[in-house]
Amino acid sequence: MDIKHLLTQTFHQAMLAAGVEDPNPVIRQSQRPEFGHYQANGVMGAAKRMQTNPRALADLIVKHLPAQDHYTLEIAGPGFINITLTPAFVSQLIANGDPAEKPDNTAPRRVVVDYSSPNLAKEMHIGHLRSTVIGDTVVRVLEHIGQTAIRANHVGDWGAQFGSLLAYLDESSNNETAQTAELADLEKFYQRASQKFKNDTGFAEKARGYVVRLQSGDPALKKLWEVFIQTSMDHGQNVYDKLNITLTQQDAMPESRYNSDLLPLVSDLTEKGLLEKSEGALCVFLDEFKGKQDRPLPAMVQKSDGGFPYLATDLAALRYRHHELKADEVLYVVGASQQLHLRQVIAVARAASFIPETLTTKHLAFGLVLKADGTPFKTRDGADVKLIDVLNEAIDRARDLLQQRSQDLTPSEHEAIAKVIGIGAIKYAELQKNRTTDYMFDWATMLSFEGNTAPYLQYAYTRIRSLFRRAGIERLDPATPILLTAPQELALAIKTLQFNEAIANYLEDYQANILCNYLYELAGLFMSFYEHCPILTETKTHQMSRLRLCDITARTLKTGLDLLGIDTVERM
Repeated sequence: MDIKHLLTQTFHQAMLAAGVEDPNPVIRQSQRPEFGHYQANGVMGAAKRMQTNPRALADLIVKHLPAQDHYTLEIAGPGFINITLTPAFVSQLIANGDPAEKPDNTAPRRVVVDYSSPNLAKEMHIGHLRSTVIGDTVVRVLEHIGQTAIRANHVGDWGAQFGSLLAYLDESSNNETAQTAELADLEKFYQRASQKFKNDTGFAEKARGYVVRLQSGDPALKKLWEVFIQTSMDHGQNVYDKLNITLTQQDAMPESRYNSDLLPLVSDLTEKGLLEKSEGALCVFLDEFKGKQDRPLPAMVQKSDGGFPYLATDLAALRYRHHELKADEVLYVVGASQQLHLRQVIAVARAASFIPETLTTKHLAFGLVLKADGTPFKTRDGADVKLIDVLNEAIDRARDLLQQRSQDLTPSEHEAIAKVIGIGAIKYAELQKNRTTDYMFDWATMLSFEGNTAPYLQYAYTRIRSLFRRAGIERLDPATPILLTAPQELALAIKTLQFNEAIANYLEDYQANILCNYLYELAGLFMSFYEHCPILTETKTHQMSRLRLCDITARTLKTGLDLLGIDTVERM
């Protein structure tokens, strides 16, 4: 149920009847309660086009609205129409459907979401948190509204760095048991191999030879590479599972998948006359990309030594997503630093007609994760912080908090709830910020039970569930009428009905903080309702009415948190 949509349809017809051509009512939620619940802000623009008085036009539009008892209207200022919903109308809307139910989608689109995409040469680190969490929210929301979301984990499983890794693995282990032990800590293994490559010229030469052998399809080396890749994939899956991410190993679309497509891609670009040689490399020069002194920037497709850069692989991947995955849209959840690279990939793909104009693309850029003091998130020796270590610390900290707050939980309950709170806190702190900016990772803030945090929302949910346990009620009759007699009841009911508006606002630019802020406002309105409106001590009619409103609120909170990939618990 979408109030904004209903009001838009009604005001659109009234504006047509008032003589407005191609009307746009511009229905918005009011920011201040004295202006009602909604405002129609499109009158002034229409009046300007018609060269008429906006207040007179607003009055005419109001006269053409059908007679009803759904809302009261007030013309304010130069031509705003303030809309105040009646309690009876809000009750009717809730009776007609669950605010958090999945909407019908008769025309689903296929959307490829490229996210997480770690380098399999080492373990996932804190820098992978943003793409992974933001991207997983994108696919969850797309699936909620009925789209076909295709998860594309574009993992880095190929490249020159694997020469040193495989050479070192081959030297240091001569059987599978030794290989498993050697790869138990991928980060340390990567550091040892990199150090030897840097300090041992003989080993470095051997490593370069391993790259050639691997790219040539050497069976023994390919088998060793497969062991390394599978071990790395298993490490990554452990992180995804703990972080409550929906990615599986079946969603991996590795760089190596496109190896056989790269030479044909070069041939196609050559036939289309798009490639030029520049210092021995094959590049595409497009007028829209200029550097210093207005010189065209190269989009390198093949290096001078015959190797292929990331741009070539990403071009092949984009073509694959169009031809094989039948994508209508491709979303790239990658850092802001990749903006130029992605623009070049997409521009070259369009210039070469690898993708049609109907296929849309969007870069969901994001900033950096910083320490609470604003410095880069590194260990004391400057190394990347393992993501699995951060997740484990979150659970440990949540466990300590629970011990201070809850004394009546069993050990197994305590552990399960600590995981839900700790992991939820990390994810929500990430999603609650504008994704395009850097943000500071602060344990005290994210684990607080006050303010715009996951623990606060999870606590609001458990408070509702405790009401039902105290009332001895497991399930309510969905036909139970809701009587909105108190202002806190009305405000809470309207907020539940605005869930789909929050989803629509999120989808405009995939900013998850919009969803977070909605859920925070919903939880805050519930807390106000809980404080001012007696529930279990009321008459049976009012008790059941308020319990039903509580149930709708809980289901809306749970659905919203689930879209963010955050679990709820029945008690804390």
